[in-house]
Amino acid sequence: MSRRRRNFKRFHSPVVEEKALTLETFPTELLFAPTLSGPSVGPHNAFSVPAVASAIQLISSAIGTLPFSLFRHTDAGGKEPATDHPAFDLVADSPNDWTASSDLRAQLAQDAMLHGNAFAYTNKIDGRVVEIIRPVPGSVTMLINYATGEPSYRINPVAGQGNLDGSAEAVGDAGEPRVLPYDEVIHVRSPLSLNGDTGIAPIQHGREAIALALTLEQHAARLFANGARPASALELPAKLNDAAVARIGASINSAHSGMNSGRTMILESGAKFVQLALSSVDAQFAELRLQQLHEIARIFRVPPQMLAEYGRATFANSEEMARQFLTFCLLPWLRKFETAYRRVLLSPEERRTYSIEFDTSDLLRGDVNARGEFISKLRAGGVITANEARHMEQLPRHADGDKLENPYTTSAKGPANNAPANAS
Repeated sequence: MSRRRRNFKRFHSPVVEEKALTLETFPTELLFAPTLSGPSVGPHNAFSVPAVASAIQLISSAIGTLPFSLFRHTDAGGKEPATDHPAFDLVADSPNDWTASSDLRAQLAQDAMLHGNAFAYTNKIDGRVVEIIRPVPGSVTMLINYATGEPSYRINPVAGQGNLDGSAEAVGDAGEPRVLPYDEVIHVRSPLSLNGDTGIAPIQHGREAIALALTLEQHAARLFANGARPASALELPAKLNDAAVARIGASINSAHSGMNSGRTMILESGAKFVQLALSSVDAQFAELRLQQLHEIARIFRVPPQMLAEYGRATFANSEEMARQFLTFCLLPWLRKFETAYRRVLLSPEERRTYSIEFDTSDLLRGDVNARGEFISKLRAGGVITANEARHMEQLPRHADGDKLENPYTTSAKGPANNAPANAS
């Protein structure tokens, strides 16, 4: 418990009333409410929309693959990996014996985008965090103390509930619910929140757009399942018997389908060939689906080109795409992860000298020429040394690389330079 909370409770009588903000009440009621277009939107059917699945996989995989580590701030104003800190391996390598750090972050990001909140609780030995474990989404209840505003978390048992995600089943003794303080639970909120305590899932506040995409997807599936619509028809002046209809149909199909498509058609018995045109609604169907892709891209703040929509993509704006993706989409999520990890793994005193951060430089490596020019300007301006520039490019240190000088104006010093020009 923080020092501020302890001081507060010294002078105020404790209030035991708590409010529970669960994933099954407020967010879920809105999440599964019917939409104007018909279908309800939940984590499973939202994921069946290709644009939604692509956006979630894009963001979660980026969060999972970006380097994430614990750093110590040096007296010189720099920072270095704090490999001797007990939490270093939990952050950068493995939060537990069966999960990689990258996999945990990617899964937590997916949980937050589908449910609005992602949780991972810690187990401690002698006050030191030894592992981080992700519970099943929906099994965590957030409790808010009315008197202090301090949150705590109840981890509910899940055994006996059958398949948890369609593939894994809980086994063993579930035990009793546990209530953990806020500094033992990593809570990653969605960047959007109405109450400041719990996040709102992107699929929740954009459920109408996703529901319309679902409706269009289902309409297309039913249309083609029923054979879509014929491209043409024959208009006959008189009614024919079944045998005549079958004979004419077979004759036309054999003479004008496949390799014979495009040949001149000869009609008999006064028949007229009628080309069936698409209605205005059908003609706009593809545009409607494309529009929903753009709407879903807006929901997740992802550039449409990164969802495989290249209608307006050019080489120039593709170079800028990674920067926009990082600035407007990823950074809010990355800051949520960094603060959630720091709150649990670092004490208030340690936060003055340690930090937990993502390294986003890999996302900006695409434009090699621009990056080279940027580093050259930093070197010429005396902002960084050669070794700092080499570190940015993941190159080993050089023995003479710690001098803060302009390599373009500083002449090399040596015996040959000091010799007289007319020396023989």
